[in-house]
Amino acid sequence: MDNKPLQNDNEEEKKDSLTEEQETAQQETSPETVVQEENAEKLADDKSEVTTKGKSSLVWMIVSGVLAVILIIVLIKPPFGGDNEAVASVNGTKITKDELYNELVALGGTSTLDNMITMELIDQAAADANVTITDEDVNAEIESLKTQFGGEEALNSALAQSGMTLDDLKKNTEIQVKIRKILEPQTKVTDEEISTYYEENKDTFATPEQVRASHILVETKEEADAIKKELDEGADFATLAKEKSTDSSAANGGDLGFFGKGDMVEEFEKAAFSMEINEISEPIKSDYGYHIIKKTDYKEATNPTLEDKKEEIRKLLVDQQVSELSSTWLSDLRSNAKITNKLEEEETTQSTESTDPTETTTTE
Repeated sequence: MDNKPLQNDNEEEKKDSLTEEQETAQQETSPETVVQEENAEKLADDKSEVTTKGKSSLVWMIVSGVLAVILIIVLIKPPFGGDNEAVASVNGTKITKDELYNELVALGGTSTLDNMITMELIDQAAADANVTITDEDVNAEIESLKTQFGGEEALNSALAQSGMTLDDLKKNTEIQVKIRKILEPQTKVTDEEISTYYEENKDTFATPEQVRASHILVETKEEADAIKKELDEGADFATLAKEKSTDSSAANGGDLGFFGKGDMVEEFEKAAFSMEINEISEPIKSDYGYHIIKKTDYKEATNPTLEDKKEEIRKLLVDQQVSELSSTWLSDLRSNAKITNKLEEEETTQSTESTDPTETTTTE
């Protein structure tokens, strides 16, 4: 049974979305392409929920995993030096450092080096613009992402599905913040644009009434009655949930997080919304079995005003403009830079040699 078996398919849709983002991030290999991808996503999502921004932001902060390849290469040997030292052997046949290096370059060396060149260009541009990134800048961005994803637990889940840790995210967030600080002075957002955005997206800013609850799910009423008796006698709810609940939420002490009306099956929802905070229900029957519910928190419905959301919208619109500017900016950065790429030169040379029209074939 799923971690939140009673909820509708919206959680599954979120997971599917994150999986798609992970695949996108793995396919893109340079910060320039990643920023272009994020630009397209943001423009497409202008009229979607503000919370979806968290997901698209995560995409363009994920730098391709191919960067790890260069670390391996550097550990093996300095580029373009000879080394026949064996790193492995198979039945007496050696595999040399040269062979391993060449294989790694073939697998991802070109795109990885291109990534590193782009990163260096961004660093140099930041230095020229006197832009510095502090831990506070990065942490503020992480906190913003937590809010957009609905809390730290939800963000951690998204990261896990993208194959990242929080430390990975912090490292990659620095790139996003650096580009924003460089380009933000070129953006302009008016009060009229903010007001228009608010009016067009007013419904997405409102949040419905929500409760947070934990539950213990078992198959029979007899089991549920026995557990309820233990709880009445002072047993800890989370401990019993971990020991006895058949639902995967047991690992979290039965916690199901916040949910609104329509997210749970009717019997469960009716009980949870009618209870007091910290109240524990009698066994509730549903198609899943028997639930003992503990209501742990409550959020009233909200309908924020323009003034409440003004700065949030301003930041969103600035981010959109930065995203629009970033593609051209990075392209100009590369075209105006003096770049020497020996891997590219080597590939060009090999390609020229293999297609040299002066080559002749002798047949005996």
